[in-house]
Amino acid sequence: MTGILPTYQRFVNGVPVPSISRRSFRIREKYLIVSVLLTFGIVWLGALFYLPEFKSSSSVNDSVYNVYKRIQKAGPELLMPPPLAQNDVGDFPVVGIVRHGEEGDDPHIVEDRNRLKAKIDEDMGMKVLERPQFDVAPSVSSSRGPSKPPVDAIEEPAVRNFAAKDASPAGPKPDGSNRYVAVAIGPNADPDQKQKLETVKEMMRHAWNNYKLYAWGKNELKPISKRAHLSSVFGSGEMGATIVDGLDTLYVMGLTDEFREGRDWIAEHFNINEIDSELSVFETTIRFVGGLLSCYALTGDTIFRDKAAEVADALLPAFETPTGLPYALINPSTKASRQYHWAGPNSILSELGTLHLEFSYLSDVTGREVYRNKVDKIREVLYNIEKPGDLYPNFINPRTGQWGQRHISLGALGDSFYEYLLKAWLASNRGDEQARTMFDTAMQAALDKMLRVSPSGLAYLAELKYGRVIEEKMDHLSCFAGGMFALAATTLENSLSERYMDVARKLTHTCHESYFRSETKLGPEAFRFSNAVEARAQKSNEKVYILRPETFESYFIMWRLTKEQKYRDWGWEAVQALEKHCRVEGGYTGLTNVYHQNPQGDDVQQSYFLAETLKYLYLLFSDDSLLSLDEWVFNTEAHPLPIKGKNPLYRMASTPVPIEDNRV
Repeated sequence: MTGILPTYQRFVNGVPVPSISRRSFRIREKYLIVSVLLTFGIVWLGALFYLPEFKSSSSVNDSVYNVYKRIQKAGPELLMPPPLAQNDVGDFPVVGIVRHGEEGDDPHIVEDRNRLKAKIDEDMGMKVLERPQFDVAPSVSSSRGPSKPPVDAIEEPAVRNFAAKDASPAGPKPDGSNRYVAVAIGPNADPDQKQKLETVKEMMRHAWNNYKLYAWGKNELKPISKRAHLSSVFGSGEMGATIVDGLDTLYVMGLTDEFREGRDWIAEHFNINEIDSELSVFETTIRFVGGLLSCYALTGDTIFRDKAAEVADALLPAFETPTGLPYALINPSTKASRQYHWAGPNSILSELGTLHLEFSYLSDVTGREVYRNKVDKIREVLYNIEKPGDLYPNFINPRTGQWGQRHISLGALGDSFYEYLLKAWLASNRGDEQARTMFDTAMQAALDKMLRVSPSGLAYLAELKYGRVIEEKMDHLSCFAGGMFALAATTLENSLSERYMDVARKLTHTCHESYFRSETKLGPEAFRFSNAVEARAQKSNEKVYILRPETFESYFIMWRLTKEQKYRDWGWEAVQALEKHCRVEGGYTGLTNVYHQNPQGDDVQQSYFLAETLKYLYLLFSDDSLLSLDEWVFNTEAHPLPIKGKNPLYRMASTPVPIEDNRV
């Protein structure tokens, strides 16, 4: 073979046949292929920038979209020279060089300036719908540019950094603004105190950002699995429980960007009437109505008041019983209500007795008496009913108005009923004398019959049934009682005051012991007392810690009222324990056994961890002026509500709503 064949060959019956294959494409074919690829690239880029599912599908795409939006907003700057002069009457920059006297002479310059100012004003006031929507978890990056003011907000949240040199006492601004100025600490405060405040604030950021990343719009977060928690007390409905519950904590801590994110979600996405599942009347009231009303008091933003009224309206059908005592559960969509199966025909004392603060305040800020009428009816029934030994059993039938089984507790099933008797009196500026009388009468009986002392001297509140002690144990839920008795002791000088404060100290000490005696330094769900065991859990279901706040609530109140350093020290011990055992990459988890050195997490970040646990720990290290106990009352979910007549942010409605408009 003396050369190279010009092309590959194939053979048919031994005869060579020229191949049809070629080494390369023709020029026209190359142009066609390039055109197809370019077309595909243009379509892909268009989808990246304009299709809504690409706008929020990932942190990468979100960043690209934000770059695009910034370029879009920068249009005038790209097309016009930068401002070189200022308007004599304000800070608005005038485009181009303006010589003195020429502005008024040339109408074109004035017109151009006004057009540019209008464009900037429009951009600064963009509605939430013009921004990328968080239908999936938004990016937690802080690089997305300046935040926009909330829609319909009266003003942006006013929160000062605790290290600001011009820090002034917390409260409404001197100019009469109806926003709350949250000042956590003065400029000359102890550096150690500042560091502890910053630590708790960083914990809040970690909890919030991971919820935002993995469960935005859902109720709670599974921080280990990094997904939404769909079996909470609110079921799988997208009610944003963590958003609503944690929002006032964000405000108080000065996390304004996060506050706006939550506020915008509530304004655009929260609709209680679309929820087609059963909700707890009690939990929905304390977390949603209470949380929204707290934000309304702090900011004056009417969206919070109006959303609170919508939630309360959705709950009202549960009150349609022969006695006016509400059923436990309500479906906002179908309006059907019922009791818990395990409670039989009965409602729970702590649930129906823990609505008064929210419903009474809601009536005052809306002018609609329907809400106060509902809780006043509950109070009337409980005031007039015969009480065994001046105590209130945990179960009552809303059809007959009669007690169920005579189980009595200041822990689960009973706790916050007594708390709200005291706080209804405080919130009314001590005008609700009936509530205070009911509280003192019940507490005198409770201390006589339920307060016990262990062999080593630890005081605790036992449980009764038919007048006899049935269990020598105390729930973690009962640990709020230290703070409650301290408030009762210091707000009214009567024959019980000295005893109240003594009990407050002892109960708070016992609850701290339940923490100190565990390997994790976090307290169990319940702890028992016997000759062999004191302040320790014995049953497996009692050994859990589900991020509860009650002990920290008592530390906070006891510190504010006594100034004994040990309460801050105990709180800091708790912060360190939470960081060591509960913090995970995706947030904060509860523990399945507080007595293990390396406990397993329960994979739930409770909404009240943001609403209560972190808020009380933050307030423990803040100055007394931040949410002063002289002007604010905390509902049982730690949402601060203003005291009527003492707090200028009470926001009483100017005119009552006519009777015919008080219907549901």
